[in-house]
Amino acid sequence: MELTYHRKGDYLFPNLAVTEEEPVVIGKYGMLRKTYLRENHPSWYQSMTLTGKLNRHLAQTETAAQERMDVLMEQMQCRYPAPDKRKDQLAWAAHMANLQAMAEENVLAEIVYC
Repeated sequence: MELTYHRKGDYLFPNLAVTEEEPVVIGKYGMLRKTYLRENHPSWYQSMTLTGKLNRHLAQTETAAQERMDVLMEQMQCRYPAPDKRKDQLAWAAHMANLQAMAEENVLAEIVYC
């Protein structure tokens, strides 16, 4: 691999260019992963940014997290059935929010913050 340089004052800077990938929509879990990498693994974050692999990694993280959330929600709804929505809507909403929080806690620990 050969690098070319350009002079700026007394310094030589490498001519680096990051190839642009097509824009990827990154959701909640992808953004959380990005923040985690930037704050806790700065060298890995910088390397992935410079090689153009960061957006692909974040999109994969988002997809994996969403799929895991769907699976966990289905499993938890079977294990902990919700009250009848027609009789008590607030209890149903609270139960579903609780299940979602439990599933999200698991996804964050397994996928986003690992």
